[in-house]
Amino acid sequence: MKHLILLILFVFCFINCNQVKKEEITQTSLINKITCTKTECQGTYLGKEFINGDDIAHQFSNQMSEAVGDQLKTLFKSGDYSKVNFKNIVMTTEGMGSGEVTYHLSIPFMTVRTECEAYTSFDHVGGWNHAPALSQRKVQLQDVLLPGEHLDISNLKVTAEGLQEYWIQWKHKVVQAECE
Repeated sequence: MKHLILLILFVFCFINCNQVKKEEITQTSLINKITCTKTECQGTYLGKEFINGDDIAHQFSNQMSEAVGDQLKTLFKSGDYSKVNFKNIVMTTEGMGSGEVTYHLSIPFMTVRTECEAYTSFDHVGGWNHAPALSQRKVQLQDVLLPGEHLDISNLKVTAEGLQEYWIQWKHKVVQAECE
């Protein structure tokens, strides 16, 4: 009987803990909103900087990179050849260091004349309270490049509170295969 009660308590706690995690994820995804147009992708993360030691707020850069890459491919396929305008990227991290942060990103596009001047892939390497590992990221991305192509990398962008990011774009091997 004791074992049965312990088993029931264990199952109850396990189910309850999973529900809390699902609610946290849902709540986080409602706060993070990214919108993309022909001229930019922009969005804001509002929430905790770290959860269980993971830099949750900085993961918004991953979400934005994916959205920008998707939008560049969409624009390319519609004949709106574009690339990211590194010079005009806006990053703010109000509250960084306090535990709660508002991380805003605006990644603008610029049109280019031809499909081989465009870029259709996008990523980043950054540091939330530490320097970005740019050399390692360059090595990791070498296999995604078209032969003879290179990564186009922004200057280091730093927020007033100290978030550091390099933004990276390149031609997608499949989407821009004709640009070899």
